[in-house]
Amino acid sequence: MTERFDCHYCKESLFGKKYILREDSPYCVKCYESLYSNTCEECKKPIGADCKDLSYKDRHWHETCFHCFQCKNSLVDKPFAAKEDHLLCTDCYSNEYSSKCNECKKTIMPGTRKMEYKGNSWHETCFICYRCQQPIGTKSFIPKDNQNFCVPCYEKQFAMQCVQCKKAITTGGVTYREQPWHKECFVCTGCKKQLSGQRFTSRDEFAYCLSCFCNLYAKKCAGCTNPISGLGGTKYISFEERQWHNDCFNCKKCSLSLVGRGFLTERDDILCPECGKDI
Repeated sequence: MTERFDCHYCKESLFGKKYILREDSPYCVKCYESLYSNTCEECKKPIGADCKDLSYKDRHWHETCFHCFQCKNSLVDKPFAAKEDHLLCTDCYSNEYSSKCNECKKTIMPGTRKMEYKGNSWHETCFICYRCQQPIGTKSFIPKDNQNFCVPCYEKQFAMQCVQCKKAITTGGVTYREQPWHKECFVCTGCKKQLSGQRFTSRDEFAYCLSCFCNLYAKKCAGCTNPISGLGGTKYISFEERQWHNDCFNCKKCSLSLVGRGFLTERDDILCPECGKDI
C-alpha cells in the first residue's frame, strides 16, 4: 500500500502537485498562501509563494510594488529613506526633506555626515576655517561676521594680546591703563596675587594690592603704628609730620578723642587740655 502524502491543512493529496514545507509539514500552495502569505503594502494582495517578498520594518511588498512613493521608480536593490510611512528614493527624499549646505548650497544627502550650528548645516568637507581653509570637523571654532574660524586663526587675526605674556586673550580679560591683560597675568607687583575683582591701587604705573601698597608706601599711624592707606575715604589726622588714624588720635592719659578738639603736646604725646594743664 502506498504511503499517503497529503497537505497538512486540507488533507488533499500532494502527489504530483507543487507543495511548500513549513516546520517540516507539507502544504499545498493554496493553503500555504491562505495561512501564511504576507499582504503587500502597496496593492493589498497576498504575496504568493512564487513571488519575491520584500520587507522593511515588518511591512511587505511584491517586488514590482516596491517603488518610490513620489517618482514611482523601483527601489529594489537601491538605497531609500522612509518618511511618514512612505518610502522614497534618495533623490526624492533629498529634494523634499534634506537640508542644503550653507557653503556650497547643494543638498546634503541622507546618510552623509553633516555639521550643524545655529540652524545651519554644512557638508563635513565644506565646514572649513575662513582663514586657513582647513576642515574644522569636531574641533572648537569661533564664529565672527557670518564666518567660522578655527581657534588658532581667530587668535592670530582678532584676539587681543596680553600686555604681560603676549599671548592671545580668548575669554574674559582685564583692561588696566587701556591695556589688555589675562586675569591670571594681572597680579600685584609685590605679592603676585591676582588683582582681578579685588581693590588695588598703583604707584609709578605698577599695580599693588592694598596690603602690599600700605606696607611699602603708606604712612604709619603714630598711635597704633599700622599703615594709613588713605584709600576709600579713610580719614586721618596730620600734625608736624606725624599722622594718626581718626580712631587713634586720643589723649595719651585719659584716651579722650581729640578729633575736632584742641590739644597739647608733650614730647611725642598728645594730651587733652584738661590732662595737659599741669605741664
